Amino acid sequence: MPAAALAGTTGGEEGRTPMSGVDSSLQNVISSGIPGLDEVLKGGLRRNRSYLLEGVPGSGKTTLALQFVQNVARQGEPVLYVTLSETDEELREAAESHGWNLDGVTVREIIPPEDVLDPGEASTMFHLSEVELAATTQQVLSAVESVRPSCVVIDSLSELRLLSGSALRYRRQILALKHYFNKRGCTVLLLDDLTSIDRDTHVQSIAHGVIALEQMNPEYGADRRRLRVRKYRGVAFRAGYHDYQIRTGGFEVYPRLVAAEHRAAGTRVKLESGIGEIDELLGGGIEQGTSTLVVGAAGTGKSTLASQFVAAAAARGQKSAMYVFDESPTTLLTRAASLHIDLASGLERGQIQIRQVDPAELSPGELTHAIRNAVERDGVALIVIDSLNGYLNAMPEERFLVSQLHELLTYLSQRNVATVFVAAHSGLIGSQMSSPIDTSYLADTIVLLRYFEARGEVRQALSVVKKRGGRHERTIREFGFEDGRLFVGAALREFRGVLTGVPVYEGDGAGSRRRSSGD
Repeated sequence: MPAAALAGTTGGEEGRTPMSGVDSSLQNVISSGIPGLDEVLKGGLRRNRSYLLEGVPGSGKTTLALQFVQNVARQGEPVLYVTLSETDEELREAAESHGWNLDGVTVREIIPPEDVLDPGEASTMFHLSEVELAATTQQVLSAVESVRPSCVVIDSLSELRLLSGSALRYRRQILALKHYFNKRGCTVLLLDDLTSIDRDTHVQSIAHGVIALEQMNPEYGADRRRLRVRKYRGVAFRAGYHDYQIRTGGFEVYPRLVAAEHRAAGTRVKLESGIGEIDELLGGGIEQGTSTLVVGAAGTGKSTLASQFVAAAAARGQKSAMYVFDESPTTLLTRAASLHIDLASGLERGQIQIRQVDPAELSPGELTHAIRNAVERDGVALIVIDSLNGYLNAMPEERFLVSQLHELLTYLSQRNVATVFVAAHSGLIGSQMSSPIDTSYLADTIVLLRYFEARGEVRQALSVVKKRGGRHERTIREFGFEDGRLFVGAALREFRGVLTGVPVYEGDGAGSRRRSSGD
């Protein structure tokens, strides 16, 4: 059926009363069935509009469409799914793999009529593609007239594009379909797999909204998926890229974090470590709503120090969440227990969460989403990210890491949550030590751990080199592990050049270690 003939059909029986205007109220919105996507779309899809869902094969277009239609069908609305590329059986198998059923969803499998394959039956007056296009369009219209759906999915536009033959005819066909569905009050989701060699933007210009799904293939690790709303007329949607995953049960969308949307009032109290000397160095502890960077070479005790703050918070009845990249939770618990740092009891009481993060499998957006859930749903007061080196590996585009980390730290600050993030220097001793990325300016407090050589031993030193808006001790103290416990010694006043790793001894004795008050 030519585009002009299709457009003419809209003048007949109109069926549903069309909805006019762009109404931002939720009464005029259909939920996508995906909470994260609804957040990006500011509620969902506006009714009686046409939307384009585009993405390469494998990006999840059909999965998203099935999740949408089965959610609408659960509300008791008639739904039509027109498939031009997959069979009814394939669609139902895909739905069942996620634990869904398509009850209430009418599936119309439209295939070209068999007689067009018979050369003896081919028309001599019309091109074969014109005959197929007319037959396909007629089947779509017949299904709509029969079902009278509130929502329609057409999967996919590639077939119509190929049958149309030219860009002009294709645009007119889509425009005519849009007007036809609009007259009948249908909300339409058009799927496009972007298989055309010459990509065009005809459908994008016609559609009310455009959602693009992207699939990236890093050199190592799982594929990364993200979506972006390219267009949504009359709606202040959340722009930018948003990570998503496809798991059993459907789509999980992780909206991009905007810290300015999460302001919360709160009193900033100090969180003590439970070790007097460390708290003295920090001017009483770390404040809620601030970020603390613990930086040093491998093995200096960065993770142990972070664990001490978590154990102390649990002892006070506060909740904490640890996201560890570099070791397993079992190893962390065992090592902490060997130093009399009690994480296990807090874990059993639900006051401590420990999540092992695999940077090859977890996207930065999913990690941010997990942290938001811990803060907003579980009410944690302390977040530990161990380590920043692992976080860097989770985001291959290094130039974006600082911006995303800044947004995350700003969000946690506005939610009055204390943050401790660990970073490992490359190298052990000397001036050649370096960090994988400079994030020191983002932290409110910087705790520096260094190795130094003294009297034939390799020792460790602890100092606080920065604390915004608060008093802190500027001494350098010895720090380490002795007799299965943490200890913090007196200020190393008898040495000069401790931070260089090879200090000069200027005292009368080697200096005595004194145990911390935490013992």
